[in-house]
Amino acid sequence: MRKSLVLTVFASFLLWGCYNNNQEAMYSPEYQYPSYTKDMQVPTGERGETFKEIKENPFVEVSSQPVSTFSVDVDRAAYSNIRRMIQQGTLPPKDAVRIEEMINYFDYDYPTPDAQTPSPLRVSYEQAPAPWNTTHYLLRIGLKTKPLDLSNTPASHLVFLIDVSGSMMDYNKLPLLKSSLKLLLQNLKPQDKVSIVTYASGTQVALEPTSVREREKIEKVLDGLEAGGATSGERGIQLAYELAHKAFIKGGNNRIILATDGDFNVGINNPNDLKAFIEKQREGGVYLSVLGFGMGNYRDDMSETLADSGNGNYAYIDNLTEAKKVLVNEFGGTLFTVAKDVKLQIEFNPKYVKQYKLLGYENRMLANEDFTNDKKDAGEVGAGHTVTAIYEIVPSDGKVTSSLRYQDSQLNEIGKGNEVAFLKIRYKDPKEANTASREVVEPLVFDLKQLSQASDDFRFAAAVTEFGLLLRDSEHKADASYDQVVELAKNAFGRDEEGYRKEFVRLVESAKLMKR
Repeated sequence: MRKSLVLTVFASFLLWGCYNNNQEAMYSPEYQYPSYTKDMQVPTGERGETFKEIKENPFVEVSSQPVSTFSVDVDRAAYSNIRRMIQQGTLPPKDAVRIEEMINYFDYDYPTPDAQTPSPLRVSYEQAPAPWNTTHYLLRIGLKTKPLDLSNTPASHLVFLIDVSGSMMDYNKLPLLKSSLKLLLQNLKPQDKVSIVTYASGTQVALEPTSVREREKIEKVLDGLEAGGATSGERGIQLAYELAHKAFIKGGNNRIILATDGDFNVGINNPNDLKAFIEKQREGGVYLSVLGFGMGNYRDDMSETLADSGNGNYAYIDNLTEAKKVLVNEFGGTLFTVAKDVKLQIEFNPKYVKQYKLLGYENRMLANEDFTNDKKDAGEVGAGHTVTAIYEIVPSDGKVTSSLRYQDSQLNEIGKGNEVAFLKIRYKDPKEANTASREVVEPLVFDLKQLSQASDDFRFAAAVTEFGLLLRDSEHKADASYDQVVELAKNAFGRDEEGYRKEFVRLVESAKLMKR
């Protein structure tokens, strides 16, 4: 094991030297980027991998701030990345742990919108005590979209934007990338088109827009790709957007799929610079999804920023099984957006809630006034997607987690009847350009169950959340334990046809052996 690790590190060092010495990459920026400042830097994680810093959401007093606003997030990359690290025998750095992505990695049996529902989103919710702190309870809010009828999907033009730099040489990068995209081709229809843009020290169109009827031609181009050179990601992204707009399908699904380890060492290196460019481009109706690969120099922060800014989603592919999950099993949700700029706003009733804490979504928090601001970007939800958000609630008669100097000891009894909270959702129809958001409202009735009486989905999501708190070593983990997570999850498998929930238990058991 130790010998293998040493050889791997040595080989990575040699590869880094090869591509890092090639710094004369050609790039001529067509966009004026903001100047780089020290405050734009991101923290460096373990093994040279980088992640956005996460400042965990605090408990908030309802008496002073009764409203919580955030953007949805259907990304699942954090979970598969964490799984990869644990399977390799190491615990992830704290900033790699995005609890909302861990929760949303799993599918839940939420009710689907019926034919009479005008909204593509249907709300469900549930309440039960928090396993790690039984004096608190959890409010689980679930959203479900209609599944996709694959026989009735609009035509697609997909631009595969592929990183072929020297850093992509490893077995779990370019070789895995090729196999993954071949799986995606299996689900595309004959009238769909695929283009391929590659980037390293130079950038080129490897394949002009080509019908999926010529699948062998597309696969031959993929098979011929080889890794080498530096990483000029900036020009690659520019060229991909140019090609996407050139072959734009009106009323169709126009999307760039960026496959990379996120290591842009030539061109735009800063997430904020790339964010500015992509935000400018997304108004043209082209979505950007990111598939992350590899380890060692992996730039999770960059990949997350690109997907969030490009009206797309972000997945991390650590093996071919994960590629099948993202690109085959969840094909509709990955590629076909049914609601964009989706925002949630929840007003808590002080009759039932003294304090609340949103578990995860730290990178998706919005100012309350942004909820009605249609210019403010938010997350996208695909066909068949489930979205889960969990709040930890301190009940109105519960113990206050922090002492406030000027807090009134008596909470008033305002609020209607038995509503614990009032939920508002805003979204835009992705098929309509420059339209105002639509709003859906849902009163959430107070109905606290015993944890043992809660649904399998609730208990399993609670187990995943607790695991996230442990991995982050959260100051709010209270009585959380790996044994409790395992017991809770084992009794909440429900319908686990693909075995993802069972795999989760094995992952927790492995993490327990390495616990700090």
